[in-house]
Amino acid sequence: MYLSDTDIEKEVASGGIKIDPFDTKRLQPASYDIRLGNRFLLTEWHERSIIDPHKKVLPVLREIFVKDGDAFTLHTGVVVLGYSYEFFGSDKYLTHLSGKSSLARIGLMVHNTAGIVNPGHFLQIVFELSNTNIVPIVLRPKMEIAQITFATLTSPPKQSYKDTGRYHKDNNQVWVPAKKRKK
Repeated sequence: MYLSDTDIEKEVASGGIKIDPFDTKRLQPASYDIRLGNRFLLTEWHERSIIDPHKKVLPVLREIFVKDGDAFTLHTGVVVLGYSYEFFGSDKYLTHLSGKSSLARIGLMVHNTAGIVNPGHFLQIVFELSNTNIVPIVLRPKMEIAQITFATLTSPPKQSYKDTGRYHKDNNQVWVPAKKRKK
């Protein structure tokens, strides 16, 4: 069962869900709109002739930071990683990421595979941004890019992502309050 806007707002107020920053204007009937952050990871295509995940031959990535008010042009057929502006998570709810249909209709895919955020995982989610259109798409920091929904579980999980997830040694990502992040 998914939480309604009323329940999402109550859970944020009580601490059952963390969304920073939280703005009721981005609350939808059963979801919350999240925005694109300022950080992007680009593949240095000239550094590898192939990518072979089985052999751990992975792309070399370069991070760029786009200032508020500036734009990032996503070219046709390119995949980049981008971070959400909002930091979010919950110990008690399963969070699901979905792209926005208005952006999908212009060819912007926000995620291909990584749409589930397990209970206990708190993060600025990484978007798998790809342009399937035949013309470039302009992306801007803080544009609404995706939505998250929160689902109840039939019982509490036996394990938490805090203990089993890939960031468990670091206790997940480090939360930096939105007002203290680079602009």
